[in-house]
Amino acid sequence: MAKRDYYETLGVGRQASASDIKKAYRKLALKHHPDKNPDDSSAEEKFKEAAEAYEVLQDDQKRAKYDRFGHEGLKGGPGGGGGFGGMDMDDIFSQFGDIFGGGFGGGGGGGGGGGGGGRRRRMKGSNLRIKVKMTLEEIATGVEKKVKVLKQVQAEGAEYSDCQTCGGSGQVRRVQNTILGQMQTASTCPQCQGSGQSVRKRPQGSDEWGMVRKESVVTIQIPSGVEDGMQLNVRGEGNGAPMGGVAGDLLVVIEAIPHEHLQRNGKNIHYDLYISFTDAALGASAEVPIVDGKAKIKIEAGTQSGRIVRLRGKGLPSVDSYGNGDMLININVWTPKTLSDSEKSLLEQLRESPNFAPDADHQEKGFFDKVRDMFT
Repeated sequence: MAKRDYYETLGVGRQASASDIKKAYRKLALKHHPDKNPDDSSAEEKFKEAAEAYEVLQDDQKRAKYDRFGHEGLKGGPGGGGGFGGMDMDDIFSQFGDIFGGGFGGGGGGGGGGGGGGRRRRMKGSNLRIKVKMTLEEIATGVEKKVKVLKQVQAEGAEYSDCQTCGGSGQVRRVQNTILGQMQTASTCPQCQGSGQSVRKRPQGSDEWGMVRKESVVTIQIPSGVEDGMQLNVRGEGNGAPMGGVAGDLLVVIEAIPHEHLQRNGKNIHYDLYISFTDAALGASAEVPIVDGKAKIKIEAGTQSGRIVRLRGKGLPSVDSYGNGDMLININVWTPKTLSDSEKSLLEQLRESPNFAPDADHQEKGFFDKVRDMFT
C-alpha cells in the first residue's frame, strides 16, 4: 500500500509553519496515544503514522527533500531510509516525549507518570560506532558493505520473570505520613530499572542481565556522495537489550581513502595535468583519469600554464542535492631541468624570436580566480 502524503496525514497544508505542524502532530498523537486506546491496533498504527510524518516535516532538510522528491527522496539517506523504518513505540516516546507535555506516559518508552497508569519501561541497548573506509570510486556510486560487529545479544536460554521488588509493574510505591495525611509516591524500580522483570535463568558466561557478546555480520547500504567524517545511522544494529528490549543503533563513520591522482572539493574533482612546452605551443591531446575511468581532452595551441579545463558532470553526486559536480583539470606546462647540447642549441635559436617573448600586458588570472569565473 502506498504511503499517505505526510501533510495529509497531519491534516496541514504544504505551507504550514513549524508551529502548525507541531500542534497538528500533538493533537493526533494525543488522540491515538496507546494509553488512551489500549489494545487498539488501528490507533497504534495511526499514532506511528503521525509520528513518522512529524519526524520528517519538523526537520527543515528532510522537509525540503520530501517537498522536492516525495517519499522516494527519503530513501537511502544518512538517516537509514527516511521515516521510522521499523522504529517502535519506545523510540517514538524517547524522541518526541516532550510533545505530550506530561499528559501521558512518555520518556524512554513510557516509564510512568501522568495519566498512563505506569507503563513498563522497555530497556534499550547502547549504540555502537565503527569506521568504514571508502574509495573515491565507491563514494561516486554508493556501495553495499558487509562488516563484522561485536555486540551484546541476549544469551540463548536466558529466561525472565516478574521482578520481585516491584511485582512486575516497573515502579515502587511508598506511603509517607505527613501533617496533611498520607502521601503516596511512585518511582522507577531500582532493581529492574523499570522493566518489571528480572533474570530467572542466566546461562553460563552471560552477564547479570543474561547478555553475551557475539560477532555478527551487518549489511550497510551506503549512498553515493558521502563525505569524509560523515556519520550514517543503521537503526537497530547496535547492542541488544534484555527481555526483548530495543536494540541500539550502529553509527557508521565514513573514512575516505585518498585517491592516487584526484582530489575532492565538495562535489568537484580536481586533477593536475602536466604537459610539455611543445604540446602547449603546438597543441595536442591528453588522456586524464576521471572517477569512473579515463577521458581524452584537447590541448589548444598556445595553452598557458594554469589554464583550467572543465568536464561537466564528471564530478561526484551529493547526498543532499540533485546532480553531479564537475571535473576540473588544471594544466601545468612542464619546464625541463636538464637539456642536451642539441636541445640547448635549438632553444638558443628561438630565444630571440618575438613569438617567444612574454606578453607583458597579458596577465594570467590565478587558479582560484579561474575556478570562480567558471561558476559565475
